[in-house]
Amino acid sequence: MRNPVLTCALLLASLLPVLAGANELYRYTDEKGTTVLSRQGVPPEYIGRGYEVLNSQGRVIRVVPPAPSAEEMQEILAEKARAKSDGQLLRLYSNPDDVERARERKMAELDSLIGVARGNLQSARTHQGNLQSQAAEHERAGRPVPEHLLAQIENQKAEQERLKADIERYRQARKQADAAFDADRDRLKVLLQRRQ
Repeated sequence: MRNPVLTCALLLASLLPVLAGANELYRYTDEKGTTVLSRQGVPPEYIGRGYEVLNSQGRVIRVVPPAPSAEEMQEILAEKARAKSDGQLLRLYSNPDDVERARERKMAELDSLIGVARGNLQSARTHQGNLQSQAAEHERAGRPVPEHLLAQIENQKAEQERLKADIERYRQARKQADAAFDADRDRLKVLLQRRQ
């Protein structure tokens, strides 16, 4: 059988937080701008406006600030993103020269991709020229141009368009990377100056 004293002590211990909370008052402002004091807590529709918790003597023991507005939340999120970006920048680069070396590597990589695409474009043009010469021979001989030859010519034209688009995409990536490295270098300078 349980010890009645122990049972009573456990019950009292479990009720202490509830009893302590019963002495608290909640002060909030309703939709009319009226200040309300309540022992019941703050209704859910007013929590976002913020409120105060007062003890039995009427002293403020805790302040719950209002929820941030949409604009303030955007600013908070933007600041967090900036802090994260700054942290990554400081982990990647120890000085502006590191940024320039990374830029040179990236530009060389993109220039290489552009060079390969240009070489492939020239090969596709040459191949199309050869196929068109074969088609012209058929026409000069009074024979119809075979369908497979026409299909190959069209494939080469499509391949050239794809390669031109790739080259343009690499050029745009090069411009964007160059601008991003400029921004990284400038931001890194600011961050490093703050550390001094």
